[in-house]
Amino acid sequence: MSENPNRPNMAVTVLCATLTSLVVIGFARLAYGIILPAMRADLGLSYQQAGILSTVTALCYVCFVMAGGLAAARWGAKASILFGMLTVTVGFLGLAVASHFWLVMFLMGLLGFGTAFAFAPMVALLATWFPEQRGLVIGYMTSGVGISTLVSGVLVPFLFDVFGDQGWRVSWGVFAAAALSVAVMIALFVRNPPKPKTSSAGPLPSEVKWRIYRNPRVLIVATTYGIIGLGYIVQTVFMISFMVESGHSEAIAGRYLAMMGLLSIAGGPLWGWLSDFWGRGNALAMCIFLVLVAVALPIIGQTLPHFFFHFLVMGASVNGLFALIQTSATDQVAPRYIPIAFSFATVFFAFGQFLGPAIAGWLIETSGGFIAAFSFTFVVLSVGFGLTLLIRRFPKEYAVGEPKVGEVRSLAGAEVGK
Repeated sequence: MSENPNRPNMAVTVLCATLTSLVVIGFARLAYGIILPAMRADLGLSYQQAGILSTVTALCYVCFVMAGGLAAARWGAKASILFGMLTVTVGFLGLAVASHFWLVMFLMGLLGFGTAFAFAPMVALLATWFPEQRGLVIGYMTSGVGISTLVSGVLVPFLFDVFGDQGWRVSWGVFAAAALSVAVMIALFVRNPPKPKTSSAGPLPSEVKWRIYRNPRVLIVATTYGIIGLGYIVQTVFMISFMVESGHSEAIAGRYLAMMGLLSIAGGPLWGWLSDFWGRGNALAMCIFLVLVAVALPIIGQTLPHFFFHFLVMGASVNGLFALIQTSATDQVAPRYIPIAFSFATVFFAFGQFLGPAIAGWLIETSGGFIAAFSFTFVVLSVGFGLTLLIRRFPKEYAVGEPKVGEVRSLAGAEVGK
């Protein structure tokens, strides 16, 4: 594929994407767990209310992620990303001053809503501008999540030490400043890829959208993404508890988790770079196989070495797994349709994250231990591994390609005539 001389600087664009991931996934979704104890105490929230706030953020993300993809396809990825980032900024600012539960709930929902319009369109923009290196650039973007975990883990406790009981409000305020700064960078440095000559202005006809939603290759990738989401969230929610229940200290568990976070920062770019040369399906199958090995280790034995190698292998592979499945979702369709296909796959991922903790929690309660929950996770991920073997066989041609000249217009006319 020939170089596009008009495309933007890759380093600057990837930096904007990585910072977008840091803000909308790291700060807007994952940092809540660190802020929650002080926030709950100051506002007098119950644990049930605290759980509802987290659920509202996730639910708004699920409900609007398809809308974010459609908005990017119609008005351009940059407009959608800026709208999402500014929405998240407003949410952060509101949380810094809000005192009533219903207002806080609305603002937490606003974080999920904004994330839906920012994250998937940014992935689509990277994949369209840098198709021959999309594994590498999306891998760098996913590293923003690992970076945000480290930043939040250091910054938020520091702000609590300096500002005391109001440290949680200052934390949301700092996140707002970060989000606004990233929005300014995006406005200055990010550009929309040129539209194909066959594309027409306006919304895509529903027939075109359903060609994407019903395509077997798109559905296989989306299902795999959902399985990965389920497996990852079960590991995130329950593995530390499994380790502590097995007789190991929380301090050691925390060190192992930090090791996993550090490794994950490099994992996304490395696996993405490997997939650009070795083949997406090959790298994806190898990566999910390593995650399977990691999940199996604590099932086989609950000794310290078993948990150590679990977190070691997970850290080296799990962020790469996200980068590769996200990149695979962009590989299946022509550039114009990437925001729609990726948003569609993300819905499966989000539902996997909803189902995982509920099923695993039920298994832990009914079986009296964690082994049943992680055995279930292993089985589900094994199905995902089988699907990656199918992805390895996908041809290089798009599953849903660019329409021929006039085809979109004729479809649009048929749509109006209905």
